[in-house]
Amino acid sequence: MTTIKQQDVIESVADALQYISYYHPLDFVQALEKAYHKEQSQAAKDAIAQILINSRMSAEGQRPICQDTGIVTCFVKVGMAVQWDRHDMTVQQMVDEGVRRAYTNPDNPLRASVVADPAGKRQNTRDNSPAVVHIDMVPGNTVDIQIAAKGGGSENKTKMVMLNPSDDVAEWVEKTLPTMGAGWCPPGMLGIGIGGTAEKAAVLAKESLMEHIDIQELIDRGPSNAEEALRLDIFNRVNKLGIGAQGLGGLTTVVDVKVKTTPTHAASKPVCLIPNCAATRHVHFTLDGTGPADLTPPKLEEWPQVTWEVGDNVRRVNLDTVTKEDVQSWKTGETVLLSGKILTGRDAAHKRIQEMLRNSEGLPDGVDFNGRFIYYVGPVDAVRDEVVGPAGPTTSTRMDKFTDMMLAETGLMGMIGKAERGPAAVESIKNHKAVYLMAVGGAAYLVSKAIKKARVVAFEDLGMEAIYEFEVEDMPVTVAVDSQGQNAHQIGPDTWKVKIAEMDS
Repeated sequence: MTTIKQQDVIESVADALQYISYYHPLDFVQALEKAYHKEQSQAAKDAIAQILINSRMSAEGQRPICQDTGIVTCFVKVGMAVQWDRHDMTVQQMVDEGVRRAYTNPDNPLRASVVADPAGKRQNTRDNSPAVVHIDMVPGNTVDIQIAAKGGGSENKTKMVMLNPSDDVAEWVEKTLPTMGAGWCPPGMLGIGIGGTAEKAAVLAKESLMEHIDIQELIDRGPSNAEEALRLDIFNRVNKLGIGAQGLGGLTTVVDVKVKTTPTHAASKPVCLIPNCAATRHVHFTLDGTGPADLTPPKLEEWPQVTWEVGDNVRRVNLDTVTKEDVQSWKTGETVLLSGKILTGRDAAHKRIQEMLRNSEGLPDGVDFNGRFIYYVGPVDAVRDEVVGPAGPTTSTRMDKFTDMMLAETGLMGMIGKAERGPAAVESIKNHKAVYLMAVGGAAYLVSKAIKKARVVAFEDLGMEAIYEFEVEDMPVTVAVDSQGQNAHQIGPDTWKVKIAEMDS
């Protein structure tokens, strides 16, 4: 029998969550570097460059890769020959205590995103607990733990289906992926779970995303079973869609596809698809009774020396003096460097603003959107001499239902976020001669360096969803929807899907 200390589990979980908050898995970094050198779409190449630069900066500064430091998912395999030094905590409680310590670490506080009472008040638990923990009893005398921090932008794009036994899984994925938009921050990975029952397929898909990236090795040697053949089929089909990095159109949408299967009912074919984003974060360790896990930091030399420079056609904008007429000259696909003051606001702030306007209460003191830009962000708390912690964009489509209200009733001039906007939001932007700008998802630490001042101006009780005023300097964004309704997230993928087909012909 091996005795495992509860404290070793707690410390290991806490250390692992800190570790993955700022260290990308090196196999993912290497896959992104290959995608960068291969990419022919300039917009996608620039996005991958920013993701790689951000990754290195986070590793150096030991600050989060992404402001969405995720909900914790943990797979714990407990050996049947294991005994515990104490019996006053369950495995769930041990993991949750590790989560609390990691997310409240004063040297690198991580954003608390988990809310209790999800069907009601949705109050933040303030320490990101509880985790989602899957526990298996297995042969052996060790405790094996795989742990990940999964951002909401990618998790929200999960798709499930009950196919007929004769249906083609690859065909379903090929049809489904374009409906997911770019809120999952490609390039990333796809996890596919097949079999069992609906909930088992979802667990298989999530667990598959913990595996090592090895698609190139599979391509080189060829598939040896049905699962590997399916991986290659999906990988090729998805990348031929031309969605590309950040959904701007390009050669690489996914760097790997993982498939896990289990037996199922003869009448059933449950399938779950879960994407991992450009902030892929996970680690694997084993406890054998000799102490907590020893996670060796990767060497900084392992990161590629990628640089990103703005082109000659960059447009520099002073947000404090820009006019609506100025904005109407901006064109989709342009790179813009923003300087000046912007306000922030996410789901909860928008909902509260909507209620205040409906009740004729007006906006809170100090909040005036007239002629201004709003940034969809929930930043990490600042430490040491930081103005703000990592502050990358959140998925903009969640604010689509509020867009017409904000443009019509507050005088808002433009919005900044990540990924595409829905048809109704694009139409509203066009009707109000406004603009939507896209910042790169997965480059939160890099973006935060452009923020020179930050202060909360309203809704402080909402925590990371409070309204801030940021003063930025040369914050890089791309015009994603211009005042004429031209949409980069439609034009880019459509263009590159045709180009890829021509390359293959």
